[in-house]
Amino acid sequence: MIKPPIERVTSGKIFKPSKVFLQKEWTKNVAIAVTIWIGVIVGFYALSYFVYFVEPGDIPDIGLHMSRWLGPLNYGMIVLNLIWLIPALIITPFYINSIEYSVKAESGETMPEVYVKKGIVTVTRKHVPFRTITNISSKAGAFDRLFGIGNVNIETAGYSGSSQMGPEEKLEGIVFYEEVRDFILNELRRFRAPYVTGTELVLPVEEPVPRGPGLDDEMLITLREIRDLLRRQKME
Repeated sequence: MIKPPIERVTSGKIFKPSKVFLQKEWTKNVAIAVTIWIGVIVGFYALSYFVYFVEPGDIPDIGLHMSRWLGPLNYGMIVLNLIWLIPALIITPFYINSIEYSVKAESGETMPEVYVKKGIVTVTRKHVPFRTITNISSKAGAFDRLFGIGNVNIETAGYSGSSQMGPEEKLEGIVFYEEVRDFILNELRRFRAPYVTGTELVLPVEEPVPRGPGLDDEMLITLREIRDLLRRQKME
């Protein structure tokens, strides 16, 4: 598989999910519809045979019962699945086409950030500065691996402490998701604040102030305070 060059990511240009992301979403929706249909049919068989063996008087002829209800049940499930499946298949291409990503490198006074745009009716544009990211991971589910794509999940300090489930932002359906993850990790290492990558915790390294014969304890404390102040200003 030929992946796009990483320069497209680090240059800050807008990039979109892979074209196979649409095929993956269509396949997933159809699989959900088929799973629902199979589940209902299997449940109907199981319930019918359970009643037949426990209360034979309620279903005297299991074959007649199946032939009477299986057809209408199949028809009803097909109609119900098509009610949500057809709109989903139609809307999905427009939604995926609205998605835009950008992972911007340092340039001038611009703060490095992850930019995500999504939405058809309500368009959301989110900027996630690198300095706020506390957790970043890549993920490729069964359908993702089938189509050779993956996701990058991003969490920030404020979002991680809330009751929300899942990552704050996701870069979905991209072929070079591991390269994007590695690029963001390299940018995170430019900062002194701790960050987490999966289960790895990286803490800032304390830089000791050199102590010479002319430095007393009070001067050391003052130097440490100045160092900490400069570090906080750099992070802001």
